[in-house]
Amino acid sequence: MSPLVKYTLGRLGLFLAVFLVLWPVPALSLLVKLLVALLASFGLSWFLLRGWRDELAANLAEKVERRRVEKERLRGALAGDDDPNLPPPARDEPV
Repeated sequence: MSPLVKYTLGRLGLFLAVFLVLWPVPALSLLVKLLVALLASFGLSWFLLRGWRDELAANLAEKVERRRVEKERLRGALAGDDDPNLPPPARDEPV
């Protein structure tokens, strides 16, 4: 499962768990219950989902680095730099 999906589902699950704990409290309105659940899930996710958050950050950093390398490679190819990793250009010569 993708780290982004896993972390997002974890955050949503924490929010729903806190909301369900607050649901039977009659003194709070629905809006207050939602806000308290939102704030509590933020705090809980900071501690409970640290591993998944770190995994997500590493995954995103890897993707950014791959894009940066590919962008440099393409810019070099467009500038006419010889790159041994690129295939030779196709020639449009009549046969």
